[in-house]
Amino acid sequence: MTAALFESSISSLPLIAKGKVRDIYAVNEEHLLIITTDRLSAFDVILPDPIPGKGKVLTQVANFWFEKLGHILPNQLSGIAPEDVVKPEERDQVAGRALVVKRLKPLPIEAVVRGYLIGSGWKDYQATGAVCGVALPAGLQMASQLPQPIFTPATKADAGEHDMNISFDEAKTHCADRLSQDLWGTGKNGAELCAQAKDAAIALYTEAAAYAKGRGIIIADTKFEFGIDKAGTLHLIDEVLTPDSSRFWPADSYQEGTSPASYDKQFVRDYLETLTWWNKQAPGPKLPAEVISRTAAKYREAYERLTGKPLAL
Repeated sequence: MTAALFESSISSLPLIAKGKVRDIYAVNEEHLLIITTDRLSAFDVILPDPIPGKGKVLTQVANFWFEKLGHILPNQLSGIAPEDVVKPEERDQVAGRALVVKRLKPLPIEAVVRGYLIGSGWKDYQATGAVCGVALPAGLQMASQLPQPIFTPATKADAGEHDMNISFDEAKTHCADRLSQDLWGTGKNGAELCAQAKDAAIALYTEAAAYAKGRGIIIADTKFEFGIDKAGTLHLIDEVLTPDSSRFWPADSYQEGTSPASYDKQFVRDYLETLTWWNKQAPGPKLPAEVISRTAAKYREAYERLTGKPLAL
């Protein structure tokens, strides 16, 4: 396995932003370079130890879905090779883990789709019988499959804060308030684009969940992000149906009424919960080698189960 990349250091392009996992550079006025590092965050804290290969898993899973779901709506991919926009000595930092994408205006919501009742949705249902204002049948259990997938948007939180679940009507208002009423003269407004995003998110989830189930994976829920170009066309952006943006459960061990194991950083969360001395504030604690290796293996397994191919590291 190649060495882990905790932080990129591309000197040939200006750095625009550095998130919990991704480093973003400007290529030109039309394109961005997004590098998915091996950083891992838990409880909104970036941990000091990277997970080797994690960034390549996330990038290659997203590429798989971009290709598979491209007939539903356009996506951010530009077709430009990341190796072509950096210096030769910087190519090892982008190989297999970076994308050159179109510059698009993002919608100011997280487009969450739930097919199963878990996480904050389960808590909401226990308290109200609904999730984000969507009424559900009585008597559902933890991890129950919903009668049909539901759209449960959330606001995008600032760094260090948590996203806030909102209703679809609140999401339309949120988009209308934060996007110009007539985007670039296209005649489209934020509320209309939010409605379009809802339909696209449900369609994307439905097709992906059906495919994944045939590969032995249940996609319990997922988060999409959308952006628009200057023609007002909605695009699928950011990461798509990865173990970081979705709950992937092994279908063969799924049991209604319990919280299933996930193909993600659950090993890390479980370990951190044993550290009574850590207050879940930065700086994060170092991870044991076993936790790192088991987490890396789970990410790789998710890719290989979905695609039926070994991961190219």
